[in-house]
Amino acid sequence: MYIIVGLGNPTSQYARTRHNVGFDAVDVLAERYGISVDTKKYKALYGKGVIEGQKVILAKPQTYMNASGESVRELIDYFKIDETEELIVMYDDISLEPGQIRLRGKGSAGGHNGIKSIIAHLGGQEFKRVKIGVGEKPAGWDLADHVLGRFSKEDREAVDEALKRAKDAVVMMMTQGMDAAMNEYNRKV
Repeated sequence: MYIIVGLGNPTSQYARTRHNVGFDAVDVLAERYGISVDTKKYKALYGKGVIEGQKVILAKPQTYMNASGESVRELIDYFKIDETEELIVMYDDISLEPGQIRLRGKGSAGGHNGIKSIIAHLGGQEFKRVKIGVGEKPAGWDLADHVLGRFSKEDREAVDEALKRAKDAVVMMMTQGMDAAMNEYNRKV
């Protein structure tokens, strides 16, 4: 079983912001595979389903970004998965241009508070990630204002395409392995 977590902030005021592309990515998977992500438990909205023969939990932590690890820890503990093999976290990355994705099998938080929280609660950095580019903050801008802001029409279109690639990358990660997925999706488009 895989737990696929998209990071973001709850409530409608954050919908479709840069920081919520992880939630958007879960929504793309949920829609494609007919999984309802509407059960409230484990400090998350989650749903159970099957993707290409693999049992999955799709989850959107409701703890706010900076405490995402609380929900991820509860999900892992309840469903008893191996986080190094069966956890996939999707989230925004300001070091990637809108429309880019990057897969990683482990690594530091890179300044991302949601990932910092997950690392702190798991006690390690080894879990699969799908980073979705949201672009660097403009000079003089506050980082929080940037990530909590919305995309331009052009950037939103690029991100929506990236979300489809992120969905396909997650499927490949589960069915063909991390190396195959990284070889396919860590190329610039």
